[in-house]
Amino acid sequence: MGGRGPRSMGVAKMPEGGTKVIMRLMRLIFTDFKWSLVAVVVCILITSVTSLVSSLFTKTLIDDYIIPLTETASPDYMPLAHILMILGAVLAVGALSSYIHSRLMINVSQGTLLHLRTQTFEHTQRLPLKYFDSHAHGDIMSVYTNDIDTLRQMISSMPNLLSSVVTIALTLISMIVLSPPLTLLIIIMSGVMIGITRWLGTRSAKHFKEQQQNIGRMNGFIEEMLTGQKIIKTFCHEKEALTEFHTLNEALRNSANNANHVANIVMTVNGNLSNLIYILAATIGAMLALNVIGGQASPVSVISVGTLVAFLTLIKNFTRPVSEVSQQLNNIINAVAGASRVFQLTDAQPEDDSQATVTLVNAIQENNDNLKETEHRTGTWAWKETLEDGTVILTRQRGEVDFINVDFSYPKQDGSGELDKQVLFDITIDTEAGDKVALVGGTGAGKTTITNLINRFYDIQDGTILYDHIDIKRIHRGALRRSLGMVLQETHLFTGTVMDNIRYGRLDATDEECKDAARLVHADDFICRLPEGYNTILQGDGGNLSQGERQLIAIARAAVANPPALILDEATSSIDTRTEKLIQQGMDSLMEDRTSFVIAHRLSTIRNARQIIVMDHGHIIEQGTHNELMKAKGKYYELNKT
Repeated sequence: MGGRGPRSMGVAKMPEGGTKVIMRLMRLIFTDFKWSLVAVVVCILITSVTSLVSSLFTKTLIDDYIIPLTETASPDYMPLAHILMILGAVLAVGALSSYIHSRLMINVSQGTLLHLRTQTFEHTQRLPLKYFDSHAHGDIMSVYTNDIDTLRQMISSMPNLLSSVVTIALTLISMIVLSPPLTLLIIIMSGVMIGITRWLGTRSAKHFKEQQQNIGRMNGFIEEMLTGQKIIKTFCHEKEALTEFHTLNEALRNSANNANHVANIVMTVNGNLSNLIYILAATIGAMLALNVIGGQASPVSVISVGTLVAFLTLIKNFTRPVSEVSQQLNNIINAVAGASRVFQLTDAQPEDDSQATVTLVNAIQENNDNLKETEHRTGTWAWKETLEDGTVILTRQRGEVDFINVDFSYPKQDGSGELDKQVLFDITIDTEAGDKVALVGGTGAGKTTITNLINRFYDIQDGTILYDHIDIKRIHRGALRRSLGMVLQETHLFTGTVMDNIRYGRLDATDEECKDAARLVHADDFICRLPEGYNTILQGDGGNLSQGERQLIAIARAAVANPPALILDEATSSIDTRTEKLIQQGMDSLMEDRTSFVIAHRLSTIRNARQIIVMDHGHIIEQGTHNELMKAKGKYYELNKT
């Protein structure tokens, strides 16, 4: 399923915007490898010149050395040996230049890919969540694998293209000097070869772009199927999955076939045309050399045997790069399809923090109750804002999150940037420091959306969200999210040890701090029963653990982070009732003096919340404490009775 082009084909049409893609790639390469590229160009020129010199030397060797030696009774081979040694030295220089050129291009191509992968991955980390919601993960993976690999082909083809062009130019000049009539014949026949080759290569660029897109769709489908294997087998969906795979696979085969359908015949056609040109030149050249055109003395200037042999050698030097130019151009043009997908990813709009002026810092409280920034963790956090005049303002982080008339719509999944239907309507929430705020309601009520907006995974369309009376648009996203510990219903564990996964919440946490966090949420018992305890390796998203055990590790991860505020999205949904009671004690300790947003379907876990918000289809329909809402006998009362 690799996105590789054919070995040789007709010259494809440059896709729209292809020239800009190539120029952008060249600027990227030139920025990092300017002197390497200069050295490559010099080596290419030296290699081309030495190759030409060796071909032209044939004329001198035959006419000035071999033929005179055959006509001498006592030949002296020393001049011949001397000139052959000079030729050997010239060829050695050419071989060395070719080796240096190849080594440099390996460094340039791999270095460029390294830089591009790094740049792409770094940019991916800055993309908003909505980008990943509207693009299949497998399709994004295809950019890192197939599409970036096409750039390697493009980079490798560019110096080869330059080498071919230089060789054609130098060879053509030499052929004109040796024999203008034979050169005219070669030019005419080469024009025929180029015309036929171009006629054979049709619609390739469009189909190569389609092929790259189909590879992305295929990778996205396979990634989705591998992730959902348990669901597929549970619902006996293997046949349907296979049917859809066949559809995507057939689409990929068709686009690849259309893109490569001339690849198998162009090499043969070019080879036969090159042989035909060689035969015609050899026949006519021999007649000129033997002076037998028309059976009489030729009125055309007679060429020597050495000139004919040198010219025939130059023909191969000329027709081979003419054919290769077509191949190299197509490698470049067809790689534009993959390169454009890479640049589409790197050009995707990252999260915008241009308005942000506030960050989160550790602080200590001095005797006069003023806050002072410090590098080490103190348990006291402060919002730091630097004004235009250089004044630094530190405000204690309290955890007061307020929604004021917030409206929100998710972007459409097609990546167009347009908004889908509205999901939140005029949301107003007022919290105080240390509040436990519970969000309840049916599926699709908008509970998780509210927590996503607090983290600023998405930006609202109308209204304001304040964090400690600061508009969250003024807070750097990294600082905002660092202030919020989050446990999701869908737990994700990384490949590594249990200890590594817990420490993911705070990378500078000690082993003992990680174990304390696990004990706090009652995860220590089951971890100690694992084969290697905290050093047990987890793979495949913790597939060797139960869902509840995985969720316990995720809660411990949030506990070790010890954030100023917490968001718990169905954090105990996969844990049995008995364990839940134990965890709830630890969670209550964790949430003490911290503002916490809790989403829970088990209403028994949020009865002690200082504020319960009941949502329905994006609207807040009830708000109050447990006792207040039970007395009102509204929606919350009904949920408790069911």
